[in-house]
Amino acid sequence: MSQQQEVAEATNADTSSLRNNFDFLRLLFGRFVTNAGDSLYTIAGTWLVYDLTGSSFYTGLASALLLLPPALQFVSGPLVDRWPLIRTLVWTQLIQAALILSIPVAAYFDHLSVGLILVTIPLLSFLNQFVYPAQNAALPQIVAKSQLTRANSAFSFANQGTNMVFDALGGLLIAVIGAVSLFVLDSITFVVAVLSFVGVRISERSDTGDQAAEIDVAGYLSDLGDGVQWLRGTVFTEMMLTTAVTNFGTGIMLAVLPGFAAVRGGSILYGALLGAIGAGGLIGALIASRLTHIRYGFIRIIGLGAGFFLWVGAVYSPWPALTVALFAITGIPIGVTNVMGQTLIQTVTPEDLLGRVTSVDASVSTLTVPIGSFLGGIMGSLVGVVTTMAVAALSFAFVSCYFAIRPRLRSLPAMDDIDQGDFGIRRGSSVSTLSEGPD
Repeated sequence: MSQQQEVAEATNADTSSLRNNFDFLRLLFGRFVTNAGDSLYTIAGTWLVYDLTGSSFYTGLASALLLLPPALQFVSGPLVDRWPLIRTLVWTQLIQAALILSIPVAAYFDHLSVGLILVTIPLLSFLNQFVYPAQNAALPQIVAKSQLTRANSAFSFANQGTNMVFDALGGLLIAVIGAVSLFVLDSITFVVAVLSFVGVRISERSDTGDQAAEIDVAGYLSDLGDGVQWLRGTVFTEMMLTTAVTNFGTGIMLAVLPGFAAVRGGSILYGALLGAIGAGGLIGALIASRLTHIRYGFIRIIGLGAGFFLWVGAVYSPWPALTVALFAITGIPIGVTNVMGQTLIQTVTPEDLLGRVTSVDASVSTLTVPIGSFLGGIMGSLVGVVTTMAVAALSFAFVSCYFAIRPRLRSLPAMDDIDQGDFGIRRGSSVSTLSEGPD
């Protein structure tokens, strides 16, 4: 039997095993549903702010507040590593369901204000910063190591798939039933997610429960420091910083997207553009597992370089349909690299540090998103939304060039050839035995 046939048979076996893993399927369905809820309140909240104010500044502020909590994920990491994972997932969903209902209730009593939306949306987003690290920490406990790339592809598929469908559907529903009514529907999704998560069975770590109740500031900072120390000197540091640059551009784009869509076609186009970005990410997530033989550094260079030209073409296209299509293609390399980046961290990071390392990585790489959104809102008000959208594309060009000129980034291996030494990590390393790695 050839090596290619053996790889194909192993891949089919992994896929079949995941389909028969009911804990994985419950966790996956729960992620699908909670992501649907996230998409609905994101598009409804941002559009409602624009509808009430007509200002790019306020939409930029709303987007910044919505995207600020992901940059604070380092707060949740040490807690996720200590708390029972399933209970964390369940309670966060229940609280979000209750918070979302505050907006339609306020509208019913004629007390709806921009201020209420600007307070509620970041609270919802903050709760999600416990959800995603908990799901990521639970995943390696319910699937085999050889299945992680496919499992992460499935999770990214759920994420990007719901973004594509519910962002587009959200724009349509806003046009049909209104943004306020959409929040009522949104609350139901989080209740459904609860019913899915309660059925997941994992072996909770023995140090959860009592330790969670006894956690103090010194212990918390020590846990957080372990995650930071593990990352220091590794290639992951530069990878986080380059991701922060692309996320800065994404933040600028999200701030002016409602105004850009309003100029070109209204709420339906807004949903279509968000859906297109999700569709591109979905396609990227689907094909990521078929690109595991291609060097990761090469994928970042070519993918983001092409993405820059596609993004600019989408902004200046005279046809809305072409704009949507080009934005969809732009999202493909992001979908691929998101899956691969998550797999890299899960493969190389020690299990007891995974929650805090994941949260530190997410915090650093997403810190620039709310900054970009806030500045994007100001820029959109000063120079116009079209110009601001084009400027945001420069983030892709910068990262492509940076990967090309940095030898250790340019030579990062394929997923099939991951070695700790390639990332500045010694085999079997603990927090105290990290090497600096070559430049």
